[in-house]
Amino acid sequence: MFKQLLSALLIFVAFSANAQHVLDSLLIDGHYRVYAYNPSVKVKPGASMVFVMHGSGGEPLGFARRGAKLESLSESENVLVVYPGGYKKYWNECRKASTAVANTQNLNEEAFFNALIDLFASKYKINKKQVFATGFSGGGHMSYKLALTMPGKIRAVSAIVANLPTDENMDCAAMNVPLPVMITNGTADQTNPYNGGEVTTPGVTLGKVRSTDQSFQYWAKLDGYSGEPVKSIMPDGDTSNNITVEKYTYQKKGKPEVTLLKVINGKHEFVTDFDMFEESWKFFKRQIGK
Repeated sequence: MFKQLLSALLIFVAFSANAQHVLDSLLIDGHYRVYAYNPSVKVKPGASMVFVMHGSGGEPLGFARRGAKLESLSESENVLVVYPGGYKKYWNECRKASTAVANTQNLNEEAFFNALIDLFASKYKINKKQVFATGFSGGGHMSYKLALTMPGKIRAVSAIVANLPTDENMDCAAMNVPLPVMITNGTADQTNPYNGGEVTTPGVTLGKVRSTDQSFQYWAKLDGYSGEPVKSIMPDGDTSNNITVEKYTYQKKGKPEVTLLKVINGKHEFVTDFDMFEESWKFFKRQIGK
């Protein structure tokens, strides 16, 4: 009864705050975990699903606007977008030093995401083999965790402004399964330092991360690549700023793609030069059928 009342309240609040998205919850190991989605979107059976995850201190409804461009493609490209929520606004990702309650209480994120996959497979008949994950900052770290610990359930991930934790700050048991991964990081990011180091976030300790190149090469090596990636320059979508984007790609038939978008002069924020989640979907689409 309590869960029904809570769900009703969440849905009411969601409709009050956002005319399209609803907020609902799942009871996972004694904790109510929230998620948002747009029930007005009509997808066909066999649709892909993309988890879009907020950063540390965020929440699903406030973050849903960031997925607007991706959601606009939902019906034409048959992809369902779901916004999971961290526990008390934070994720239990792979940073051992995290003082967030989700980490100190060791919330079972794998159970949460497995339950979401099962829920939307039942509700929308999504293709369980085409489930993808992307996220910003802490959500990027959660994407890494899903790639490390749930590679059988997640087809590919896209981590935005996030580097892998250093070895001493890593508390995820990696399954070491090759997986397509895209990383998007800014060279002027003071929160998630491009060249690695201490992550600075007000109110919570998160420890040290590897450099972007080390994070990129971690996945490249796992996926069987060596040597130099192919470099290209993305079109400049906003000539009014000093940001340009270099693209580095490892791509070979029979191997997962690994791509780095190096945002020159990019900070810990969403850029105006391209839509990060739309670009993630382009990456995910390339993995379908491989």
